[in-house]
Parts: sequence; structure tokens; C-alpha cells
Amino acid sequence: MRSEFPGVEPFVETLTTLDRHANPHLRNFFDHGPVTIARAPGRLDVMGGIADYSGSLVLQRPTAEATFVALQPSDSSRVEIASLKKNRGGEQLRTFSIELGALAPEAEPLDYESARMLLTQDAANHWASYVIGPLLVLMRERDVRLPKGVRILISSAVPEGKGVASSAALEVSVMKAVTESLHVSMDSRAIALLCQKAENAIAGAACGVMDQMTAVFGQADSLFALLCQPAELQPSVRVPAEIAFWGLDSGERHAVGGASYESVRTGAFMGHRIIGGAASVDYLANVDPFEFERQFAPVLPEEILGEEFLARYGRTSDSATRVIPSRVYKVRQPTAHPVYEHHRVIQFRELLLSKGGEERWTSMGELMYQSHASYSACGLGSSGTDRIVQFVREAGPAKGLYGARITGGGSGGTVAVLGRADADRTVRGIAERYSDATGHEPVIFSGASSGAESFGSLTVNL
Repeated sequence: MRSEFPGVEPFVETLTTLDRHANPHLRNFFDHGPVTIARAPGRLDVMGGIADYSGSLVLQRPTAEATFVALQPSDSSRVEIASLKKNRGGEQLRTFSIELGALAPEAEPLDYESARMLLTQDAANHWASYVIGPLLVLMRERDVRLPKGVRILISSAVPEGKGVASSAALEVSVMKAVTESLHVSMDSRAIALLCQKAENAIAGAACGVMDQMTAVFGQADSLFALLCQPAELQPSVRVPAEIAFWGLDSGERHAVGGASYESVRTGAFMGHRIIGGAASVDYLANVDPFEFERQFAPVLPEEILGEEFLARYGRTSDSATRVIPSRVYKVRQPTAHPVYEHHRVIQFRELLLSKGGEERWTSMGELMYQSHASYSACGLGSSGTDRIVQFVREAGPAKGLYGARITGGGSGGTVAVLGRADADRTVRGIAERYSDATGHEPVIFSGASSGAESFGSLTVNL
């Protein structure tokens, strides 16, 4: 049963034994009949990260950990959601239910601002906006009409708040399950873009598109390559057998919707607006680093008060964030980051595709260290991720490790590590060392799996 996708058999077993589940809420959750299953992995951000919103090339590794969604139309008038979240302490059940009429009063789907206010006002239920969001986007953008009701069961091994795109895995698996169950014809790229819209407009998180695209298109044996202008698929880059990538969770909570990430993103778009007045600049990633230092860096302020920026330049071109008048924003470094990151990612890909010995792995590792330092200069570093990166540096090539960097939106979360394929023991030793120093036992992400497009869907009769 699609054994190449980790977690399939346990999830199907969970479904077929729900009538005996320890939690009474789940015993009669589904009616007898067909249930549609979709699956999407998380992602390890190897290179690119926050530069995605500025048009960078990004290289992503889909994780072995994934989110499963089982969906069944119902005769009720509600969207009923049950989420089984796996963690080290066992299994946690969260539930949410809402009348379809609340999402589409008088048969017209809610506008996005009203939906965001409805679904995010209660912090305890904010997680449900990542499930309802894709449904509402389908209703508004593709005129999809749900049946009388729908039941959705979620089981996820992608940990939240670790910087491995748990939200994208959830959104993509939900939307894939809906479109497959209702026989809605939609290409995979559209699914990713609509899921990003759901996260931006309804969940209120200003993410770029790389997370959703990786959850859809990622391949187990390769790094997923995407030029974010806005979402141009590039040939995947096969990972040679000699090397491997790991993720080490710092235990410091990462949130794309957090103020630090949004401030840095806003600062980059402020810089784009300022230098856009001096030249035609479509994406910051397309600016040559030499040209940036010669022509653009001198006109960029180190930082600026939001009120001053609005008075001089008006709003930015970014629809996912807004300039807060009372906030001081860094501008020069957030603008410089995607200029240099794009070129680092290009070099990283070239090295990965080149022939040669261990020196190319050490060169790739150095690019990762540079990327990590640039995150910190933007204000997106953290003490825990810095500590993990330092431990990797200290181990070095002599122990099979070549480089490391903070991932995703930064400010904590997970560190990506590059090493020899046989360096698993060294990585686990670093995890133990980190645990001894901080009291936090890191989750170790290793291995990979393919995305939602490759999985397609399964139908199970209950």
C-alpha cells in the first residue's frame, strides 16, 4: 500500500479501527462508506529560506514526516474537524466544528478579512484556520461548493513551530483531499498557490510559496528547486549517495506569523520600494551583488520608522504585510539578504551538480554558514540555533559534517545540517550535546519522502 510513503499503513489502520479508538469522540466520527485520503510532507529548508518572497532560487528537502487527511462528505450542515497530533507524549486530539452557513452566509463565501477575523479571534482554535482556509479559498477562487457537510480527520507527524512547514503540509493535504473527493479538476501548481493564499489571507501568516510547492512537488531522492518569480519549477537536484541532510530542532519556537519575520520581510519590501525608484528592479534576487553594493546600498537607510517610510514612499508592493507607523524597521540588511542568498543558492546547486571530491561539500557547507550569518544580521537568529551551528563547525569535516544553517523563517526552529551519508552518529552526538547544554532533546529529521502530487489519493471503505 504505497510503502514508499512513510506512515500510510499506520494511518489506514487508524481509520479502519476508529470504532475501537480510545477516544469516544472518534468512534463514530465517520459513517460507513468511502473516505478519501491525501498526504503531504513537511520540508527541510536546505538553502533559500526567507529569500523566497524576494524571488530567490530555493532548494528544499521534503521530510519523511508528513500530514495525512481523511475526508468524507456528510449529511450534516457542518464542517467537523478532528486532529490527531503525534508527539513524544503520545497522541493529542483537537476538535473544531463550524456551520457551513457561517462560511457562506446567503450562499456567498466570506471575504478573506471577515474569515480571518472569524477564525483567528480565538487563539486556542487558530490551528483550524489552516484547515478551513483552503476550503474557503476553493469556494471563493474556484466556485467549489461543498456538500451538505464534511468531516475531516487529520493525523500529522510534522511537528508545529519547528520551522519545517507544518502549516503547508496541512493546507496541501486538506486541499488535495477536497479536490479528489469532490472530483474538482485542478493542476498541482494551482493547489500550491491557493494554499499559500489561504495561509496569507486567512491564517494571517506572511509566508512565501516555497513551503506549499515543496509539499506538492517534492521528491524523496532530490532537493526540490524553485525559482520564486513567483513560482517557477526548476529541475530537481538529485542528492548524491555520498552525502545526506538532517534537521535538528532547537526547541526555540518558530512562527512565520511572528513579528520578527514580518518585520524583516517588510524591511526587504521597503528596500525594494526605495531602490525601485532609482532603477527598474522586479525582484531583489535579480540584483547583481556588485551592483547592489555600488549603486543601491548607499541609498538604503540602516533602519527607518514606519511613519517616515509611509510619508516618503507610500505603501510597499507586498500584499501579505503592512507597514506599522510606530515600528522601527531594519532596511539595509533585510534588502541585502535576498540579493546575496540567491547567488549563494545558485553556487550551492552548481557545486551539488559538479564533479569532484570532498572539497565541493566543504564549499557547500561554507555557503550554509554564510546564509546562517546573514539571517542573524537580519535579526532572525537565536541562541539555540547558533549553538547547534557552532557544534557542527566544531565537529567539522573530520567527523563528517560540512555545514549548517538556520531554516525557514528563522528566530528559532530547525537547523539544516549537511554531512557525509555515514555521519548519522555524529549528528546524534550533537543532539545529545545540545540536550545536555539546554535540557531540550532535539527532534532529528532524517530521510525524505515525495509530495502530494506523487501520492495522489487513496480511497478506503469503512
